[in-house]
Amino acid sequence: MTQTTDATAAAEESRPTRPSPHRIHRAWFVAAVTFVTIIGAAAFRSLPGLLIDPLHDEFHWSRGTISAAVSINLALYGLTAPFAAALMDRLGIRRVVAVALTVIALGSGLTVWMTAAWQLLLCWGLLVGLGSGSMALAFAATVTNRWFTERKGLVTGILTAASASGQLIFLPLLSWIVTEHDWRPAAVTVALAALAVVPFVWLLLRDHPADVGQKPYGAKEFVPKPEPVPGAARRAVTVLFSAVRTGPFWLLAGTFAICGASTNGLIQTHFVPAAHDHGMPITAAASLLAVIGVFDVVGTIASGWFTDRFEPRRLLAVYYALRGISLLFLPMLLAPTVHPPMIFFIVFYGLDWVATVPPTLALCREQYGEDSAIVFGWVLASHQVGAALVAFLGGMARDTFGSYDVVWYASGALCAAAALMALVIRRRRPVVAVPAVA
Repeated sequence: MTQTTDATAAAEESRPTRPSPHRIHRAWFVAAVTFVTIIGAAAFRSLPGLLIDPLHDEFHWSRGTISAAVSINLALYGLTAPFAAALMDRLGIRRVVAVALTVIALGSGLTVWMTAAWQLLLCWGLLVGLGSGSMALAFAATVTNRWFTERKGLVTGILTAASASGQLIFLPLLSWIVTEHDWRPAAVTVALAALAVVPFVWLLLRDHPADVGQKPYGAKEFVPKPEPVPGAARRAVTVLFSAVRTGPFWLLAGTFAICGASTNGLIQTHFVPAAHDHGMPITAAASLLAVIGVFDVVGTIASGWFTDRFEPRRLLAVYYALRGISLLFLPMLLAPTVHPPMIFFIVFYGLDWVATVPPTLALCREQYGEDSAIVFGWVLASHQVGAALVAFLGGMARDTFGSYDVVWYASGALCAAAALMALVIRRRRPVVAVPAVA
């Protein structure tokens, strides 16, 4: 009798439910939890640019050495993402994200006891890089693909903007802590922020709409939860080997590498020390980066809306061309005080910061279908490799030339190349089924 009752209860739990037309679909709550999670994890991304000068002053490490840790962090952030997307299919979103946040907190917290450069490479480069790469955009892509069949561009833009929102929240706070209380309390703040999000992930996030008996948002039919996929790492590599045989993959990877080089690698890592070189206080420069975060939210959500309605290739070309032009003007705008032309640059760059993500993800879906989340993970890897390269080269350029000017100009030229690359991505032709011959 008990077994029959248990079986009936299990069947009732897995049976699809019909939400009231007046109720908000559960997918939006999952998206909200994802948004808050990425905000918490984004705290660590606000810190590296603030640490270059304090670590240089305290330990006398070269800016190239400090930038190397940031470079490792950014590279691992990208290279881990494809395997994270596959692991989420195998182990579930909640487990992967909860462990990733814990690793981020561990890596950031341990930096307060470091005394040698290799420890910075280990803690901030390896641990924080692995933890952050296990979520972020791969996390957002997986949630979007599982929970939404409509409004994917809009949701992608909102979740991508979460990282900028975290930057908006934490940059002014962390810059004040670094200025008033040294860099160690700022590292502890990042660790605590990552840990604080773990309970929300574990208690509120669900892996699939079928877990709560609902259809994905916009779906006409109930979608059963797929069985766990074995061989997550093998699948990620197999999808990569398949994708590299296609031209669009290399164009998407190349444009996104330039995107990473001109955002995370360049502005996020080196804008604060570059502005400080021109006499601007660290808190003022960090506040400008926070303003970029404000307009990044607006620009990315708007880009998601545009992606649902316009050709993503043309959107990418416009975004990269405008970004390249703005970088060419930046060396003339840096000054001890904040003036209107600099404000215009910050607003403009913020609107364009990661506006490239929704159209890039849309092109991945168009070209690679069910494998698009893993393919996007590899494209994201190229984004972070580009960011890592410029983060390191930017520090080396500052040590060698005494300024960052050559890096701004080179990045502007790269953005022009990315605009041309986006325009030559071919549309995928629909496959026409051929009837079998009797």
